[in-house]
Amino acid sequence: MDPKQMLNYVKSPITSIACLVISKLLLLAILIGQIAIGAVYLKDCPQQHYIPVYVLVCGVFSVFLSLLSCLPCARETERGSSLSLICTVWNGLVSTFLFCWLISGSVWIYSIYPPNYNQTVAGDPYCNKTLYLFAFWTTTLGYILLGVGLLLGCCFYICTCICAKIFG
Repeated sequence: MDPKQMLNYVKSPITSIACLVISKLLLLAILIGQIAIGAVYLKDCPQQHYIPVYVLVCGVFSVFLSLLSCLPCARETERGSSLSLICTVWNGLVSTFLFCWLISGSVWIYSIYPPNYNQTVAGDPYCNKTLYLFAFWTTTLGYILLGVGLLLGCCFYICTCICAKIFG
């Protein structure tokens, strides 16, 4: 398969829509899991009581941002539209809040690593194992995805510059 055929295959609407739907559903499942685990274990981490709040708020705002991206105003191509501007500003604000929330949650989660999972010891603060490990791995996954996104963005930028010099 030559490069042009590969590019056309990658750009095909069916592939793009299928990937988009699968990735959105997978993301939504993780986010609903965050909401559920944060709500169920809300009082089960006296060692760092902000961890269940972090997981819950992160899930709620991420679901909200994900659903907001499905609205027609988020995909509006007409520049200067006030509705499009409001959507863009709102997405930017929520994304900035989530980034700051990720940093705050990281401080709360990683500062008690490894936590005490044993709640039977009197007077010793503990953190529920399910809650902590879920928070730890979803936060770590967030950083991994952020890093991969930055790496791919840099690679795309470098490839664009090289192609512009060669073909431009």
